[in-house]
Amino acid sequence: MSIATALFYLFSAVLLFAALRVITARNTVHAALFLVLAFFQAATIWMLLEAEFLSIVLVLVYVGAVMVLFLFVVMMLDVNVEQMRQGFWRYFPLALLVGVFIVLEMAAVLMQGFQIGGQTAAAQIGGQALSPAAHAAAHIPNTELLGRVLYGGYLYPLEIAAVILLVAIIAAIALTLRRRKDTRRVSAAEQLRVRRSERVRLVRMPAQARVEAAAAADKGE
Repeated sequence: MSIATALFYLFSAVLLFAALRVITARNTVHAALFLVLAFFQAATIWMLLEAEFLSIVLVLVYVGAVMVLFLFVVMMLDVNVEQMRQGFWRYFPLALLVGVFIVLEMAAVLMQGFQIGGQTAAAQIGGQALSPAAHAAAHIPNTELLGRVLYGGYLYPLEIAAVILLVAIIAAIALTLRRRKDTRRVSAAEQLRVRRSERVRLVRMPAQARVEAAAAADKGE
């Protein structure tokens, strides 16, 4: 057994343990921390598979941004864990059935890729010549190859997904912009159109000496 294979089995075992603890931990903060550990193990496995770009993106985006946000939200909210766990065992058989179904779907999709990879490795071991496309892809960096696939063959689906996300962001902002009666809003356009005559009024008032003299005369009377 090579070192890469041993590390793969080690990281996979830790990943499975962390994923199991995410759904079985009683403390919500501990579950979030186990999820961070699971992300790190998945990133190391991708690094072993020479998918450096996906590994770094997983660490930067999910561990560095999303999970920090999750931890802030979990620690700020007063979540009643016992009340949330009351229906766990009632829905556990259904969740187990859905999980098995997802595993079978992933196995059906990935087995074809494993067979193609095994045939390619066997061809290399047997001394057979690879196709020009496969030979060129073997010398292309992972990030460049991913960019060619994503922005080449999947350009239109990527643009459609970007438009859908943009519409979702605009809809979320529009739902939060509700006019409340107890809030005061100031229009910048109305402030810029204001004239001095509309806001300032000059009032002629008597001098201070005359006011004091009038007050003394009133007291003398």
